[in-house]
Amino acid sequence: MSFRKNHVLSEAGSEHFLFKQDCETASFIGKNGDCACAPELGKTMEETGSSSSPGISPIPVVVIGNGPSAICLSYLLSGYRPYFKESSIHPNPILQRKLEQNRGISIIEQDLEYLSEGLEGRSHNPVAVLFDSLLRPDADFGVSLESVLTWRREPDHYIPHLVLGKGPLGGAWHSIEGSMFTLSLGDWMELPDLPFRDWMRLKRRCLRNDRAMTSDIASYYQHYARVKGLQGRFACGTVVTSVRRVSLDSSAESQVNVSADRPAGARVFRHSTSTSLFEVIGSSKSKDGSEKAFRIFAEKVVLATGMYDSPAWLGVDGEELPFVHHTTSELDRTLKEWETGLNSDPILIIGGGLTAADAIIAAHHGNVSVIHVFRRGVNDPGLIFNQLPKVMYPEYHKVHQMMIQQSCTTTGPYEGYLSLPKHRMLAFTPDRKCIIEDLMSAEKKVFNVSKAFILIGSNPNLTLLPDCGRSLAINPELAVNSKRNPLDVDCYTYECVQERGLYALGPLVGDHFVRFLQGGALAVARSLLKERQGAQFQTDGQLLIS
Repeated sequence: MSFRKNHVLSEAGSEHFLFKQDCETASFIGKNGDCACAPELGKTMEETGSSSSPGISPIPVVVIGNGPSAICLSYLLSGYRPYFKESSIHPNPILQRKLEQNRGISIIEQDLEYLSEGLEGRSHNPVAVLFDSLLRPDADFGVSLESVLTWRREPDHYIPHLVLGKGPLGGAWHSIEGSMFTLSLGDWMELPDLPFRDWMRLKRRCLRNDRAMTSDIASYYQHYARVKGLQGRFACGTVVTSVRRVSLDSSAESQVNVSADRPAGARVFRHSTSTSLFEVIGSSKSKDGSEKAFRIFAEKVVLATGMYDSPAWLGVDGEELPFVHHTTSELDRTLKEWETGLNSDPILIIGGGLTAADAIIAAHHGNVSVIHVFRRGVNDPGLIFNQLPKVMYPEYHKVHQMMIQQSCTTTGPYEGYLSLPKHRMLAFTPDRKCIIEDLMSAEKKVFNVSKAFILIGSNPNLTLLPDCGRSLAINPELAVNSKRNPLDVDCYTYECVQERGLYALGPLVGDHFVRFLQGGALAVARSLLKERQGAQFQTDGQLLIS
């Protein structure tokens, strides 16, 4: 389906709103002070009174999502620019020579394709590998080297932007149980120019095996936005329901005037001469908790929505029954019910990943009996536990031991836990029975359970796009999936191949780790800056900029 056509949009309750950056009148959106100066979306439509001369001043950039991808992009769009640090020596001699060729010129203005050529890392996106290599040289070799970048704030390069997020600033990190530890090292969770360890020392917090608690990560991202002065660009408590391209010369949209104030030092941009803009529709929560519809226009839109909005389903009978859950949010209540004796049947946990492991750990600590079903064999190299160093991840190694030693064919020391490798779910029944099939023998087994938790991953929620974004994916015949079918973007600009002016970051393009999604923000910022300046970049690694 084309992105431009055949999209049904409900106009009920939608309004035109003037976007205004005014800290004195702005409403407080979100919580914990994370968006203390959020842009106000509740202003009324302002018309020019002439359809033949629309004079539209749209928001130059709207970012949808307020997690680490969006925060990093906002930092770069706010005029913070990376430079190769004087006297720094990168461990990669080829990259070192390239960096020395343009010493004194910001990385954001250099040829990223040239710089990233030949680099290898744990991301398929070359700019992600490049930026990670500059921020954390040789990190994958277990060494901790200082970044070769230094940062300067240059207000002349500020690009007006608005970041829309439905929850607190920091995104999905606020929805994860706060006592869990990150899979990545704590240092790999940090954003540019604010060392995570320094923040932890200020908070008198400690890392365990160099890993941090998820609650600390969420707080760090909020702190980052505060100290970098980014809060005024974030509107938390906003839900975007539609993004589509609209023509300026064929409808009433040409009557709308949407403007964005700018901080001191930023340049004034002329009224848009584009023949089309992106229309962004949604709702925002006001200070008193009420919801108001908004409708704004943007020259560019960046999707940074992550991948945790829509938990994956198995597609089996009975999966919609009330005792079957697809997130861990109900787990705490289940543990309390066990403590009070309200439940005696075990809980069922389905999945062979780390979210399932975290649920097993919580249940084990709460003395709750668990039946654990997963499709892979315990020694399958594709099982995540077989890829993690035992010293760094002792709790996951413990779960893996339980999966091996306490299966249906062995008797181990872990009372209250039953492992069912190479099994799959067939159905749930209203009387809380689950029917499970052995993939090797086809034998069917029936268990009584109190609750079932299907923890098999998540998919991005792109219902805001026509056809849920399928036309933008690598394979438009399949649903968008962050691992198997991400959005198809130019790997050096992160602009969608099928839709000019629309960009995507993070898991939507296959970057699942915070350390790599920052390269996407660099690529997007460079692309936007290049277009706005009308600069001409050479392709041989030398830079010309007017």
